[in-house]
Amino acid sequence: MSETRTRRRAAAEVEAVSAHAVPMRDFSRSLPMALLRAREAVMRQFRPILRAHDLTEQQWRILRALSAVEQIEASELARATYLLGPSLSRILRDLEARDLIRRRSPESDLRRALVSIAPAGLAVIAAVAPRSEAIYAEITDRYGPGKLETLQGLLGELEAVLLASPPKRPPARPKAGSGKARQAASRNPGRD
Repeated sequence: MSETRTRRRAAAEVEAVSAHAVPMRDFSRSLPMALLRAREAVMRQFRPILRAHDLTEQQWRILRALSAVEQIEASELARATYLLGPSLSRILRDLEARDLIRRRSPESDLRRALVSIAPAGLAVIAAVAPRSEAIYAEITDRYGPGKLETLQGLLGELEAVLLASPPKRPPARPKAGSGKARQAASRNPGRD
């Protein structure tokens, strides 16, 4: 069975279960899942070239970010690459062991770590760049340059809108065992 068919079947099974369990939008219409599916489809195009250079997606993300700056604080690099601190530390250690990056602490504050790309890291970027750009061109040809530009603009707008204000928090759920919790349970039996 093909990978696409297997994923569709799994998504359909999850949808069937959730349709009976809770009043939510269809799983296939979930924005986070749609974004994950699109990301997976895009990254599937790039993974072979990364594997050929013995790089993970996260390592490539770090090298790409570092190639755009002289140096950057590790905490800022974590934010820029959407990696958690512990993961970033491990990945930086691995990249440093391969001489792809350099880390140093400024004398003024030894707690801070400044990270920069090493010449070998730039060589990897230079080796991957032509194929990466060819993949981007292929995606653009298949999807359409106007649609791709529109999509990137819309994603940027969505990010800006959602970052501009904090999410609205749902009302606090009554603590189990409290009078309000018992009242809510008696109004909605079997809904926990």
